[in-house]
This record gives sequence, structure tokens and C-alpha cells, in this order.
Amino acid sequence: MAGRSLRERLLASAAIFILLAIAATGYVMNDLLERFVRADIAGRLDLQIAGLEAELERPAPPREGEPRHLRRAPFDGPPDGPPDGRGPNGWYWQIESGGRILDASPNLDGDPLPPIAPEAGRRGPPNRLTDLTGPHGQPLVARSRTLPGPDGGIVLTATAPLEAIRAPLRDAALTIALTLGLLGIGLGAAIAVQVRFALSPLDRLRRMLAEIRAGRRERIDGPQPAELRPLTEELNALIEHDAETLRQARRHVANLGHGLKTPLATLSAQAARLPDGPMRREWQSLTELMDRRIRHHLRRARSAAQGGPIRHRTPVASHAKDLADMLEKFMSGSRVAISLAVPQHLAVAVDGEDLDEMLGNLLDNACRHASGRVDIGAARSGRTVTISIADDGPGLEADEIARVLKPGARLDETLPGHGFGLPITSEIAELYGGSLHLRRGDRGGLLATLTLPAPVEPA
Repeated sequence: MAGRSLRERLLASAAIFILLAIAATGYVMNDLLERFVRADIAGRLDLQIAGLEAELERPAPPREGEPRHLRRAPFDGPPDGPPDGRGPNGWYWQIESGGRILDASPNLDGDPLPPIAPEAGRRGPPNRLTDLTGPHGQPLVARSRTLPGPDGGIVLTATAPLEAIRAPLRDAALTIALTLGLLGIGLGAAIAVQVRFALSPLDRLRRMLAEIRAGRRERIDGPQPAELRPLTEELNALIEHDAETLRQARRHVANLGHGLKTPLATLSAQAARLPDGPMRREWQSLTELMDRRIRHHLRRARSAAQGGPIRHRTPVASHAKDLADMLEKFMSGSRVAISLAVPQHLAVAVDGEDLDEMLGNLLDNACRHASGRVDIGAARSGRTVTISIADDGPGLEADEIARVLKPGARLDETLPGHGFGLPITSEIAELYGGSLHLRRGDRGGLLATLTLPAPVEPA
């Protein structure tokens, strides 16, 4: 049970207790019913014996000229009570004294009943029955009473078949079993509903955590049961601490990147102005080495900052529209029109600032080289989202595409910039497990395809 869910553990333990309770209830009910039936049989046999005793003490008819008096005499007729019937049905009575049978029920056919010890009827519970085996091999239960008289007294015995006890118990057993079975099913269903209701706050908490991981929610909110309130408070504190740590790490990485890459760009530009020779090649080699080292350590720092559960869920359409409006207004004016075809519900598992930096670099590059139109599109495929930015400018050849992805490389020195936009975009995409691909578009311009992870949907 260690690896089972709470629901399974609760249901299994409840099922065990229900079965034990039903078994104990069945045993107690059967015992009480048996006692009731045996008491009823004992009462009927006592009534039989009382009838026998009344017949013995009935006054005998007086002889002519003699006074009437009570006398004990052999029983001369069947008393009222349980059916004596005809044949060996187990309902017998017998009167004996000193080992002699004074009288007996006709259906004994002259066969005596086994003797009963005088103390057998006086020991045990008031309704105790003595087990006997009848003259025809029948299992019997008996009651007896000894009346004072000569030769040890007169013993009155009445018997009933053991089947008279077993038959009602068998008839009631099916009803009891059916009743207890329905009770068990009802209790099981009620407990299943109770367990589901009691554990529903845990299911709701799990869904909230999945939504936080998918970026749909920032914290656990709403009313919680008293038992879960401390847990939700600790989880919210942990989530807030984790988010603050990520923000600080991302801010430090961004500051470090800007602080190092700007002087490096200046060094690279200065090296490019040196006359061709060993010193220029050495400076370019050193700046490239420094750039590789900086990008390597920034990648590791950003990866550490992005570690842990992905909780980002950044809508693409709103961020792309804000950047497009800004670029149309401040950079391209009325010369370039930006067309946006991005579904409103589409989102990526990327921090909003990183998405703005990547889209901003790609849109800025497209608007500066476009002749009059830039198209932005996006679609989801499985666990990834593909964002495409195409312009109608002159485009790039294959060797030029490889060059522009190198830090500090610029193909047109007449336009402003440092040559780090596309490489930075590629690096950020790679840190999220995505990629950036450049190729010639259908209209002849450059088509930039940015692939990023899609958010994790809650289960």
C-alpha cells in the first residue's frame, strides 16, 4: 500500500472494515436469531410438559361411594401443545418412572426415548435444550421435568426435531445475507462518494499547480480547507521565492551581457579598421575568442536561471502587435506595412522579456531591409510553436546567412546597428530548446523562422 494513492488506500481500508463489520453483524444476528428460535421451541416444549403434568394431576373419576381426590395416573390422551402428528416427526412426549415407561406419544410406536439426566434440565440458561438422538436416528432437542413420586419420581419429557430450529435459520439466512449485502454495497458507494468529496481539494490543488507550471496562473488562490491552508501558504511562498530568484538571475545575466558585449563590439569594430596584417588577424582572433567565451558563460548562466519547472505562458499575438505598432510608428513610418496573422490563443513557454527581445531583433532587421511589407505568422505543431517573419527586401544568399549569424557581423555598414541582433536571438532561442533558421522567402526577401517550446498544458 506504500505506493498506492490516497483514494485507493482509503477505499481499501474502508472495504476491509465494511467486510469485517458485515461479518460480525451477520454472526451476531444469526446468534440472536438462533437464541430466539431455541427459546421459542423451549417454550413450546415446556407447554407440552405442563399439559402432561396437568393430565397427571387431573382428578380420577371416583368410584361409586368413594370421595373425589387428586391422584397421579398414567396419561390417557394427547395434551394441547406442539403437534404430535402421526409418524416419526420428532415431536414426542414420554412419561416414565423408575425406568418404566408409563405412557408415551403414539408416534413413538413403542420405542422409548433415551434417558435424560435429571440435572440436564437444571444447568445452563433457562431455555436450555438437551440434544438427543431419537429412536429413528433423528436429531432431537428435549426438555424434561421431574415430579416427586415413588421410585425417584416421575420424569416428563417432550422433544422437538432439530430441524425445527434449523429450518427457520436457513429461511432467515438468505434474507439476512441479502440485506447485509445491500447494506455493504450502499456503505461502499457512500464511502466512495465521501472519499471523492473529501479528496476533491487535493485534486483542485493539483490542477492549480499544473496551471502554474503551464503559466496560466501565478499562485494558488481561492478558499482552501483548514488542513491544506498551511501547505498552500508554503507553496505560494516557494513559488514567489522561485520567481524572484529567476527574475534576479535573468536581470544579472542581461546586465552582464550588455556590459560585456558593447565593449566587445567596439573592440571588434576597431580591429576591423586596422590594416590587413598579422596584428589585425590577432585582434580579430582574440575578439572572436572573447565572444565565444562570453556567449558560453552567458548561456550557462541563463540556463541556470531558466532551470526548474517551466511556468511561462506568453501570448505571441499581443507581444508581436505591440512591437509591430512601435516599429511602424517610430522606425519605418509609412514606408513599410506590417501584416500580423497570429492566433490570439497561441502562446509560447518563454519569458515575456526574452520573447520581446527575439521578436524585436527579427522585426527590426526585417523592417530595415524590407521594400514595403513585412508578414508575421505563427502556428503550433505538437510541443513547439513556429513564428515566421518574412520581408520583401533583397534577401540573403546562403553564405551571407551564415555570416549574419556570427556576432558582430554586418553586411550593410550604412545602416545603424552592431551586428548582434540575430546571434542574440539565436542564442536565446537555443536556451529554451528552440532554434532560429534563415532562408530566402517566397517573395525573394528573407524568411526568419523562430521555433520555440509550447506551454505545458495542465492534465
